[in-house]
Amino acid sequence: MTFLKSVVVSSVLAAAAFSGAASAKSINGAGASFPHPVYAKWAEEYNQETGVKINYQAIGSGGGIRQITAKTVDFGATDAPLDQQRLNDEGMIQFPMVMGAIVPVVNIPGIEPGALKLTGDIVADIYMGKIKKWNDERITSINPDLKIPGQSIYVVHRSDGSGTTYNFTDYLSQVSETWKNDVGTNTDITWPKAATTIGANGNAGVANFVRRTRGSIGYVEYAFAKQNNLSHTQLASAEGKFLQPTMETFQAAAMNAD
Repeated sequence: MTFLKSVVVSSVLAAAAFSGAASAKSINGAGASFPHPVYAKWAEEYNQETGVKINYQAIGSGGGIRQITAKTVDFGATDAPLDQQRLNDEGMIQFPMVMGAIVPVVNIPGIEPGALKLTGDIVADIYMGKIKKWNDERITSINPDLKIPGQSIYVVHRSDGSGTTYNFTDYLSQVSETWKNDVGTNTDITWPKAATTIGANGNAGVANFVRRTRGSIGYVEYAFAKQNNLSHTQLASAEGKFLQPTMETFQAAAMNAD
């Protein structure tokens, strides 16, 4: 395990009728916000090459599954894959599209991007409300060179059905038995009441709230951190090594992905 597990595979769901959509002037899709940056780029280039417009709404994995199941779009995108039985029942196929990484991002006055070190169990306890201040001893003890203010922590999470949330909470369930037993893994969960929480729609919404809220922490796909100039953190690997979110660490994680 490297950075936040580290890679997430975003899949596309297509109905049997999808093959005919390519002959139209437009193709409509909806779903995960996680892959939206690369889908937008692909759509732009595809339109230039073919004249066909791809309209994609980043409404979350849950919304994408609902819309493709209702056949109101040509394809849906999800970061939480469906099992084969449901695919068969709905007459759909599913295939992987893109790998990316989820990173913790923070807004702490005086802390530069990549400077703060966190461990998985600390992130879990922050989201459970067990750690309420940034200068908590568990955080300062692994960041002795940083002047961390006594700022209250605001945890930003997805308010929509989210594959990013599914993968983030799956990671927390792996590093924290308490999280696994008390909260669990899902696309849409009941967030612990002990934490001061802020809900937001999509990766873009989480990024926006973190950028605007001092003392906040959130989780987003790495492109959203880069596009919004957010302060990412280092995260401890299973071996206890603190890693930066880089293409090299993402590729190393991808090599071990199942």
